[in-house]
Amino acid sequence: MMEPLAGRTIGIVGLARSGRAAARLALARGARVYASDLADTEATRAVAAELEALGATVELGRHDDARLAACDWVVPSPGIPPHAPVLRALQALGRPILSELEFAFRQLACPVIAITGTNGKTTTTSWTAHLLQGAGLRAPACGNIGLPLSEVALADPAPDLAVVEASSFQLHWTERFAPRWGAVTSLAPDHLDWHGSFEAYVAAKARMFANADPACAWVLPGEDPRARALPGNAPGHRFYVYLERPLPAGEAGAAWDGEELRLRWADGRWETLLPRAELPVLGRHNVANALMAALLACLAGAPLEAVRQGLRTLAPPPHRLQPVATIDGVLWIDDSKATNIAATRVALAAMDRPVVLLLGGRPKGEDFGALRDALGSVREVIAFGEAGPQIATALDGAVPVTVVPALRAAVEEARRRARPGDAVLLAPACASFDEFSSYEERGEKFAAWVREAVR
Repeated sequence: MMEPLAGRTIGIVGLARSGRAAARLALARGARVYASDLADTEATRAVAAELEALGATVELGRHDDARLAACDWVVPSPGIPPHAPVLRALQALGRPILSELEFAFRQLACPVIAITGTNGKTTTTSWTAHLLQGAGLRAPACGNIGLPLSEVALADPAPDLAVVEASSFQLHWTERFAPRWGAVTSLAPDHLDWHGSFEAYVAAKARMFANADPACAWVLPGEDPRARALPGNAPGHRFYVYLERPLPAGEAGAAWDGEELRLRWADGRWETLLPRAELPVLGRHNVANALMAALLACLAGAPLEAVRQGLRTLAPPPHRLQPVATIDGVLWIDDSKATNIAATRVALAAMDRPVVLLLGGRPKGEDFGALRDALGSVREVIAFGEAGPQIATALDGAVPVTVVPALRAAVEEARRRARPGDAVLLAPACASFDEFSSYEERGEKFAAWVREAVR
Protein backbone atom coordinates (compact mmCIF):
# COMPACT_ATOMS: atom_id res chain seq x y z
CA MET A 1 0.00 0.00 0.00
CA MET A 2 1.32 3.42 -0.95
CA GLU A 3 2.18 5.68 1.97
CA PRO A 4 0.26 8.99 1.96
CA LEU A 5 2.43 12.07 1.44
CA ALA A 6 -0.19 14.82 1.53
CA GLY A 7 0.62 17.30 4.28
CA ARG A 8 4.15 15.96 4.86
CA THR A 9 7.34 17.91 4.27
CA ILE A 10 10.07 16.14 2.34
CA GLY A 11 13.68 17.35 2.32
CA ILE A 12 15.77 16.70 -0.78
CA VAL A 13 19.56 16.98 -0.47
CA GLY A 14 21.18 17.16 -3.90
CA LEU A 15 19.51 18.02 -7.19
CA ALA A 16 20.99 15.45 -9.55
CA ARG A 17 18.67 13.09 -11.38
CA SER A 18 17.44 11.07 -8.40
CA GLY A 19 16.91 14.16 -6.23
CA ARG A 20 14.96 15.91 -8.97
CA ALA A 21 12.82 12.79 -9.50
CA ALA A 22 12.13 12.35 -5.77
CA ALA A 23 11.10 16.01 -5.48
CA ARG A 24 8.73 15.69 -8.44
CA LEU A 25 7.19 12.54 -6.95
CA ALA A 26 6.71 14.19 -3.54
CA LEU A 27 5.08 17.26 -5.09
CA ALA A 28 2.82 15.14 -7.29
CA ARG A 29 1.59 13.26 -4.20
CA GLY A 30 0.73 16.45 -2.30
CA ALA A 31 3.82 16.92 -0.11
CA ARG A 32 5.69 20.10 0.61
CA VAL A 33 9.30 20.02 -0.58
CA TYR A 34 12.43 21.78 0.60
CA ALA A 35 15.37 20.99 -1.69
CA SER A 36 18.97 22.16 -1.54
CA ASP A 37 22.28 21.62 -3.28
CA LEU A 38 25.74 22.97 -2.48
CA ALA A 39 26.37 23.49 -6.19
CA ASP A 40 25.13 26.72 -7.76
CA THR A 41 25.60 26.00 -11.44
CA GLU A 42 23.65 26.42 -14.64
CA ALA A 43 22.43 22.82 -14.32
CA THR A 44 21.26 23.12 -10.70
CA ARG A 45 19.65 26.49 -11.38
CA ALA A 46 17.62 24.91 -14.18
CA VAL A 47 16.42 22.12 -11.86
CA ALA A 48 15.67 24.66 -9.13
CA ALA A 49 13.53 26.72 -11.49
CA GLU A 50 11.60 23.64 -12.59
CA LEU A 51 10.90 22.51 -9.01
CA GLU A 52 10.00 26.01 -7.83
CA ALA A 53 7.45 26.25 -10.62
CA LEU A 54 5.88 23.07 -9.21
CA GLY A 55 5.73 24.53 -5.71
CA ALA A 56 9.02 23.51 -4.05
CA THR A 57 11.29 25.72 -1.97
CA VAL A 58 14.84 25.44 -3.29
CA GLU A 59 18.19 26.75 -2.05
CA LEU A 60 21.49 26.55 -3.89
CA GLY A 61 24.98 26.99 -2.48
CA ARG A 62 24.02 25.79 1.01
CA HIS A 63 21.97 23.35 3.06
CA ASP A 64 19.74 24.84 5.75
CA ASP A 65 20.16 22.35 8.61
CA ALA A 66 17.19 23.75 10.54
CA ARG A 67 14.84 23.42 7.56
CA LEU A 68 16.01 19.86 6.90
CA ALA A 69 15.62 18.94 10.56
CA ALA A 70 12.00 20.07 10.39
CA CYS A 71 11.21 17.70 7.48
CA ASP A 72 9.30 14.46 7.98
CA TRP A 73 11.79 12.61 5.78
CA VAL A 74 15.05 13.63 4.13
CA VAL A 75 16.11 12.05 0.82
CA PRO A 76 19.83 12.55 0.06
CA SER A 77 21.64 12.10 -3.22
CA PRO A 78 23.27 8.64 -3.31
CA GLY A 79 26.66 10.28 -3.79
CA ILE A 80 26.52 11.95 -0.37
CA PRO A 81 28.15 9.64 2.21
CA PRO A 82 26.74 9.14 5.72
CA HIS A 83 29.69 11.02 7.22
CA ALA A 84 28.92 14.22 5.26
CA PRO A 85 28.20 17.09 7.71
CA VAL A 86 24.63 17.64 6.49
CA LEU A 87 23.71 13.98 7.13
CA ARG A 88 25.68 13.73 10.37
CA ALA A 89 23.67 16.62 11.76
CA LEU A 90 20.39 14.91 10.84
CA GLN A 91 21.50 11.59 12.32
CA ALA A 92 22.48 13.31 15.56
CA LEU A 93 18.92 14.65 15.80
CA GLY A 94 17.40 11.25 14.98
CA ARG A 95 15.71 12.53 11.82
CA PRO A 96 14.55 9.88 9.31
CA ILE A 97 16.79 9.62 6.23
CA LEU A 98 15.52 7.60 3.25
CA SER A 99 17.30 6.83 0.00
CA GLU A 100 15.47 7.77 -3.17
CA LEU A 101 15.05 4.01 -3.72
CA GLU A 102 13.27 3.60 -0.36
CA PHE A 103 11.21 6.77 -0.82
CA ALA A 104 10.01 5.72 -4.28
CA PHE A 105 9.34 2.11 -3.22
CA ARG A 106 6.81 3.40 -0.69
CA GLN A 107 4.95 5.07 -3.59
CA LEU A 108 5.19 2.18 -6.06
CA ALA A 109 2.16 0.27 -7.36
CA CYS A 110 3.98 -2.77 -8.80
CA PRO A 111 6.25 -5.57 -7.55
CA VAL A 112 10.04 -5.27 -7.75
CA ILE A 113 12.93 -7.38 -8.99
CA ALA A 114 16.07 -6.05 -7.28
CA ILE A 115 19.60 -6.78 -8.44
CA THR A 116 22.66 -5.86 -6.41
CA GLY A 117 26.31 -6.88 -6.31
CA THR A 118 29.72 -5.40 -6.87
CA ASN A 119 30.05 -6.13 -10.58
CA GLY A 120 27.56 -7.34 -13.16
CA LYS A 121 24.47 -5.74 -11.66
CA THR A 122 23.92 -3.16 -14.41
CA THR A 123 24.25 -5.76 -17.15
CA THR A 124 22.00 -8.24 -15.34
CA THR A 125 19.40 -5.53 -14.68
CA SER A 126 19.42 -4.43 -18.31
CA TRP A 127 19.16 -8.00 -19.59
CA THR A 128 16.41 -9.00 -17.15
CA ALA A 129 14.31 -6.06 -18.33
CA HIS A 130 15.09 -6.96 -21.95
CA LEU A 131 13.86 -10.55 -21.45
CA LEU A 132 10.68 -9.47 -19.66
CA GLN A 133 9.90 -6.82 -22.24
CA GLY A 134 10.41 -9.40 -24.97
CA ALA A 135 7.76 -11.48 -23.22
CA GLY A 136 5.30 -8.58 -23.48
CA LEU A 137 5.60 -7.27 -19.90
CA ARG A 138 6.00 -3.59 -19.02
CA ALA A 139 9.18 -3.91 -16.97
CA PRO A 140 11.48 -0.88 -17.02
CA ALA A 141 15.12 -1.14 -15.93
CA CYS A 142 15.54 1.50 -13.26
CA GLY A 143 17.32 2.51 -10.06
CA ASN A 144 21.09 2.87 -10.16
CA ILE A 145 21.07 2.05 -13.88
CA GLY A 146 19.90 5.59 -14.67
CA LEU A 147 16.09 5.86 -14.57
CA PRO A 148 15.16 6.79 -10.97
CA LEU A 149 12.56 4.58 -9.32
CA SER A 150 10.66 7.79 -8.49
CA GLU A 151 9.98 8.28 -12.20
CA VAL A 152 8.61 4.74 -12.41
CA ALA A 153 6.37 5.43 -9.41
CA LEU A 154 4.85 8.36 -11.33
CA ALA A 155 4.11 6.30 -14.44
CA ASP A 156 0.45 6.01 -15.41
CA PRO A 157 -0.45 3.28 -15.98
CA ALA A 158 1.93 1.58 -13.58
CA PRO A 159 4.26 -1.00 -15.10
CA ASP A 160 3.77 -4.72 -14.51
CA LEU A 161 6.95 -4.78 -12.46
CA ALA A 162 10.11 -2.74 -11.93
CA VAL A 163 13.58 -4.18 -12.52
CA VAL A 164 15.74 -2.27 -10.05
CA GLU A 165 19.51 -2.03 -9.93
CA ALA A 166 20.14 -1.43 -6.22
CA SER A 167 23.48 0.08 -5.23
CA SER A 168 24.99 -0.09 -1.77
CA PHE A 169 24.49 3.69 -1.46
CA GLN A 170 20.76 3.28 -2.09
CA LEU A 171 20.34 0.22 0.12
CA HIS A 172 22.15 1.84 3.05
CA TRP A 173 19.20 4.16 3.75
CA THR A 174 16.38 1.58 3.34
CA GLU A 175 13.84 0.42 5.94
CA ARG A 176 10.87 -1.16 4.15
CA PHE A 177 12.31 -1.94 0.70
CA ALA A 178 10.99 -5.43 -0.10
CA PRO A 179 11.65 -6.88 -3.56
CA ARG A 180 9.64 -9.95 -4.54
CA TRP A 181 12.57 -11.38 -6.51
CA GLY A 182 16.26 -10.53 -6.26
CA ALA A 183 19.77 -11.40 -7.31
CA VAL A 184 23.31 -10.85 -6.07
CA THR A 185 25.77 -10.87 -8.96
CA SER A 186 29.08 -10.78 -7.04
CA LEU A 187 30.62 -9.42 -3.86
CA ALA A 188 34.08 -7.85 -3.54
CA PRO A 189 35.53 -4.73 -1.89
CA ASP A 190 34.21 -1.48 -3.39
CA HIS A 191 33.17 2.01 -2.32
CA LEU A 192 35.28 1.76 0.83
CA ASP A 193 35.67 5.54 0.75
CA TRP A 194 31.87 5.91 1.11
CA HIS A 195 31.14 3.08 3.57
CA GLY A 196 34.33 3.18 5.62
CA SER A 197 34.93 -0.59 5.59
CA PHE A 198 34.18 -3.72 3.60
CA GLU A 199 32.01 -4.96 6.47
CA ALA A 200 29.83 -1.84 6.25
CA TYR A 201 29.60 -2.22 2.46
CA VAL A 202 28.43 -5.85 2.84
CA ALA A 203 25.92 -4.86 5.52
CA ALA A 204 24.42 -2.27 3.17
CA LYS A 205 24.05 -4.83 0.39
CA ALA A 206 22.42 -7.30 2.81
CA ARG A 207 19.63 -4.83 3.54
CA MET A 208 18.02 -6.01 0.30
CA PHE A 209 16.86 -9.08 2.26
CA ALA A 210 15.71 -7.31 5.44
CA ASN A 211 12.00 -7.59 4.62
CA ALA A 212 11.97 -10.93 2.84
CA ASP A 213 9.11 -13.42 3.21
CA PRO A 214 8.81 -17.10 2.24
CA ALA A 215 7.34 -16.27 -1.18
CA CYS A 216 10.50 -14.42 -2.26
CA ALA A 217 13.00 -15.93 -4.68
CA TRP A 218 16.74 -15.15 -4.68
CA VAL A 219 19.23 -15.85 -7.48
CA LEU A 220 22.80 -16.22 -6.20
CA PRO A 221 26.24 -17.11 -7.62
CA GLY A 222 26.94 -20.63 -6.40
CA GLU A 223 30.71 -20.29 -6.74
CA ASP A 224 31.12 -16.95 -4.91
CA PRO A 225 30.98 -17.82 -1.19
CA ARG A 226 30.52 -14.25 0.04
CA ALA A 227 27.75 -13.39 -2.41
CA ARG A 228 26.07 -16.76 -1.90
CA ALA A 229 25.93 -16.16 1.84
CA LEU A 230 24.69 -12.55 1.66
CA PRO A 231 20.98 -13.33 2.32
CA GLY A 232 21.91 -15.09 5.55
CA ASN A 233 18.82 -16.67 7.08
CA ALA A 234 16.37 -14.51 5.14
CA PRO A 235 13.29 -16.48 4.02
CA GLY A 236 12.73 -17.25 0.37
CA HIS A 237 13.62 -19.79 -2.30
CA ARG A 238 17.28 -19.98 -3.43
CA PHE A 239 18.43 -20.51 -7.02
CA TYR A 240 22.16 -20.80 -7.78
CA VAL A 241 24.22 -20.11 -10.91
CA TYR A 242 27.31 -22.21 -11.75
CA LEU A 243 29.90 -21.90 -14.52
CA GLU A 244 32.87 -23.97 -13.37
CA ARG A 245 31.05 -27.08 -12.18
CA PRO A 246 27.60 -28.68 -12.42
CA LEU A 247 24.75 -27.73 -10.13
CA PRO A 248 25.14 -29.77 -6.94
CA ALA A 249 22.45 -32.30 -6.12
CA GLY A 250 19.54 -30.71 -4.33
CA GLU A 251 20.13 -27.19 -5.63
CA ALA A 252 17.90 -25.43 -8.16
CA GLY A 253 19.28 -22.84 -10.53
CA ALA A 254 21.20 -22.57 -13.79
CA ALA A 255 24.48 -23.81 -15.21
CA TRP A 256 26.63 -23.82 -18.32
CA ASP A 257 27.90 -27.29 -19.15
CA GLY A 258 30.48 -25.99 -21.64
CA GLU A 259 28.05 -26.19 -24.53
CA GLU A 260 24.53 -25.34 -23.39
CA LEU A 261 22.94 -22.97 -20.88
CA ARG A 262 20.44 -24.93 -18.79
CA LEU A 263 17.98 -24.43 -15.93
CA ARG A 264 17.04 -26.86 -13.18
CA TRP A 265 13.94 -26.23 -11.09
CA ALA A 266 13.24 -27.26 -7.51
CA ASP A 267 11.40 -30.39 -8.68
CA GLY A 268 14.57 -31.60 -10.45
CA ARG A 269 13.27 -30.82 -13.94
CA TRP A 270 15.91 -29.60 -16.46
CA GLU A 271 15.18 -27.18 -19.30
CA THR A 272 17.64 -26.05 -21.97
CA LEU A 273 17.86 -22.36 -22.72
CA LEU A 274 20.18 -22.33 -25.75
CA PRO A 275 23.68 -23.33 -26.91
CA ARG A 276 26.47 -21.00 -25.79
CA ALA A 277 27.27 -20.33 -29.44
CA GLU A 278 23.87 -18.61 -29.81
CA LEU A 279 24.49 -16.18 -26.94
CA PRO A 280 25.85 -13.04 -28.66
CA VAL A 281 28.05 -11.68 -25.84
CA LEU A 282 31.72 -11.93 -24.87
CA GLY A 283 33.21 -13.30 -21.67
CA ARG A 284 32.42 -16.03 -19.15
CA HIS A 285 31.13 -13.42 -16.70
CA ASN A 286 28.44 -12.49 -19.23
CA VAL A 287 27.32 -16.12 -19.39
CA ALA A 288 26.69 -15.85 -15.63
CA ASN A 289 24.86 -12.54 -16.10
CA ALA A 290 22.68 -14.09 -18.82
CA LEU A 291 21.84 -17.11 -16.65
CA MET A 292 20.85 -14.84 -13.77
CA ALA A 293 18.68 -12.71 -16.03
CA ALA A 294 17.00 -15.80 -17.49
CA LEU A 295 16.23 -17.21 -14.04
CA LEU A 296 14.79 -13.91 -12.83
CA ALA A 297 12.66 -13.49 -15.95
CA CYS A 298 11.27 -17.02 -15.68
CA LEU A 299 10.58 -16.64 -11.95
CA ALA A 300 8.72 -13.39 -12.63
CA GLY A 301 6.44 -15.07 -15.17
CA ALA A 302 8.08 -14.83 -18.59
CA PRO A 303 7.47 -17.90 -20.79
CA LEU A 304 10.57 -19.98 -21.42
CA GLU A 305 10.41 -19.62 -25.21
CA ALA A 306 10.26 -15.82 -24.92
CA VAL A 307 13.31 -15.94 -22.65
CA ARG A 308 15.17 -18.09 -25.19
CA GLN A 309 14.41 -15.61 -27.95
CA GLY A 310 15.44 -12.69 -25.77
CA LEU A 311 18.79 -14.27 -24.95
CA ARG A 312 19.60 -14.45 -28.65
CA THR A 313 19.28 -10.66 -28.93
CA LEU A 314 21.28 -9.56 -25.89
CA ALA A 315 23.80 -6.76 -26.24
CA PRO A 316 26.26 -5.43 -23.65
CA PRO A 317 25.26 -2.14 -22.05
CA PRO A 318 27.50 0.82 -22.96
CA HIS A 319 30.97 1.01 -21.39
CA ARG A 320 31.12 -2.69 -20.51
CA LEU A 321 33.72 -4.44 -22.65
CA GLN A 322 32.38 -2.42 -25.57
CA PRO A 323 34.52 -2.48 -28.72
CA VAL A 324 35.15 1.10 -29.90
CA ALA A 325 37.22 0.69 -33.06
CA THR A 326 39.97 -1.32 -34.69
CA ILE A 327 42.69 1.03 -35.93
CA ASP A 328 45.87 -0.21 -37.62
CA GLY A 329 45.25 -3.69 -36.25
CA VAL A 330 44.70 -2.52 -32.65
CA LEU A 331 41.33 -3.18 -30.98
CA TRP A 332 40.25 -0.41 -28.59
CA ILE A 333 37.83 -1.50 -25.85
CA ASP A 334 35.78 0.68 -23.47
CA ASP A 335 35.18 -0.94 -20.07
CA SER A 336 34.85 2.35 -18.19
CA LYS A 337 32.28 0.69 -15.90
CA ALA A 338 35.18 -1.32 -14.40
CA THR A 339 35.48 1.05 -11.45
CA ASN A 340 37.02 -1.43 -9.01
CA ILE A 341 39.74 -4.06 -9.02
CA ALA A 342 37.36 -7.03 -9.21
CA ALA A 343 35.78 -5.62 -12.39
CA THR A 344 39.18 -5.03 -13.97
CA ARG A 345 40.17 -8.63 -13.22
CA VAL A 346 37.00 -9.83 -14.96
CA ALA A 347 37.79 -7.69 -18.02
CA LEU A 348 41.34 -9.02 -18.21
CA ALA A 349 40.09 -12.62 -17.98
CA ALA A 350 37.99 -11.99 -21.10
CA MET A 351 40.97 -10.89 -23.21
CA ASP A 352 42.35 -13.24 -25.87
CA ARG A 353 45.22 -11.05 -27.15
CA PRO A 354 48.06 -8.93 -25.73
CA VAL A 355 46.77 -5.94 -23.79
CA VAL A 356 47.84 -2.36 -23.20
CA LEU A 357 45.87 -1.63 -20.04
CA LEU A 358 44.68 1.85 -19.06
CA LEU A 359 44.30 2.13 -15.28
CA GLY A 360 43.50 5.23 -13.28
CA GLY A 361 41.15 7.89 -12.07
CA ARG A 362 40.19 8.54 -8.46
CA PRO A 363 41.20 5.67 -6.14
CA LYS A 364 38.52 4.05 -3.97
CA GLY A 365 40.66 2.71 -1.15
CA GLU A 366 41.65 -0.61 -2.75
CA ASP A 367 45.15 -2.10 -3.09
CA PHE A 368 46.16 -2.09 -6.76
CA GLY A 369 48.67 -4.82 -5.93
CA ALA A 370 45.70 -7.20 -6.04
CA LEU A 371 45.94 -6.94 -9.86
CA ARG A 372 49.46 -8.37 -10.06
CA ASP A 373 48.38 -11.99 -10.59
CA ALA A 374 45.82 -10.98 -13.27
CA LEU A 375 48.30 -9.30 -15.64
CA GLY A 376 49.31 -12.33 -17.68
CA SER A 377 48.04 -10.91 -20.97
CA VAL A 378 49.17 -7.34 -20.21
CA ARG A 379 52.26 -6.05 -22.03
CA GLU A 380 52.15 -2.61 -20.47
CA VAL A 381 50.08 -0.47 -18.10
CA ILE A 382 49.45 3.22 -18.68
CA ALA A 383 48.41 4.77 -15.36
CA PHE A 384 46.57 8.08 -15.36
CA GLY A 385 44.80 10.52 -13.09
CA GLU A 386 44.97 10.85 -9.32
CA ALA A 387 45.73 7.14 -8.88
CA GLY A 388 48.61 7.07 -11.40
CA PRO A 389 51.56 7.19 -8.97
CA GLN A 390 49.85 4.76 -6.58
CA ILE A 391 49.29 2.28 -9.42
CA ALA A 392 52.92 2.56 -10.55
CA THR A 393 54.14 1.77 -7.03
CA ALA A 394 51.76 -1.15 -6.54
CA LEU A 395 52.64 -2.78 -9.88
CA ASP A 396 56.38 -2.07 -9.85
CA GLY A 397 58.27 -5.06 -11.21
CA ALA A 398 55.14 -6.88 -12.42
CA VAL A 399 54.75 -5.10 -15.77
CA PRO A 400 56.09 -1.89 -17.35
CA VAL A 401 54.06 1.11 -16.12
CA THR A 402 53.98 4.57 -17.68
CA VAL A 403 52.37 7.36 -15.64
CA VAL A 404 50.56 10.21 -17.43
CA PRO A 405 48.44 13.01 -15.95
CA ALA A 406 45.03 12.34 -17.50
CA LEU A 407 42.99 9.95 -19.65
CA ARG A 408 43.52 11.84 -22.91
CA ALA A 409 47.28 11.61 -22.43
CA ALA A 410 46.83 7.88 -21.71
CA VAL A 411 45.03 7.43 -25.04
CA GLU A 412 47.84 9.21 -26.87
CA GLU A 413 50.48 7.14 -25.09
CA ALA A 414 48.62 3.91 -25.89
CA ARG A 415 48.39 4.93 -29.54
CA ARG A 416 52.20 5.19 -29.64
CA ARG A 417 52.86 1.94 -27.80
CA ALA A 418 50.21 -0.51 -29.04
CA ARG A 419 51.17 -2.98 -31.76
CA PRO A 420 49.02 -4.64 -34.42
CA GLY A 421 47.17 -7.53 -32.78
CA ASP A 422 47.00 -5.80 -29.38
CA ALA A 423 43.95 -4.63 -27.48
CA VAL A 424 43.98 -1.28 -25.69
CA LEU A 425 41.65 -1.84 -22.76
CA LEU A 426 40.21 0.97 -20.65
CA ALA A 427 39.33 -0.89 -17.42
CA PRO A 428 40.35 1.76 -14.90
CA ALA A 429 39.74 0.09 -11.50
CA CYS A 430 38.95 3.60 -10.21
CA ALA A 431 36.15 6.11 -9.98
CA SER A 432 35.96 8.77 -12.68
CA PHE A 433 35.44 11.86 -10.53
CA ASP A 434 38.94 13.31 -10.76
CA GLU A 435 38.22 14.24 -14.40
CA PHE A 436 34.63 13.34 -15.25
CA SER A 437 31.11 13.49 -13.83
CA SER A 438 30.51 9.75 -14.30
CA TYR A 439 31.97 6.57 -15.75
CA GLU A 440 29.63 7.14 -18.71
CA GLU A 441 31.24 10.49 -19.54
CA ARG A 442 34.68 8.93 -19.15
CA GLY A 443 33.78 6.16 -21.60
CA GLU A 444 32.28 8.60 -24.10
CA LYS A 445 35.37 10.82 -24.01
CA PHE A 446 37.63 7.79 -24.39
CA ALA A 447 35.71 6.62 -27.47
CA ALA A 448 35.75 10.11 -28.99
CA TRP A 449 39.51 10.48 -28.50
CA VAL A 450 40.13 7.03 -29.96
CA ARG A 451 38.06 7.80 -33.06
CA GLU A 452 39.90 11.06 -33.67
CA ALA A 453 42.66 8.96 -35.22
CA VAL A 454 40.41 7.83 -38.09
CA ARG A 455 38.86 11.19 -38.99
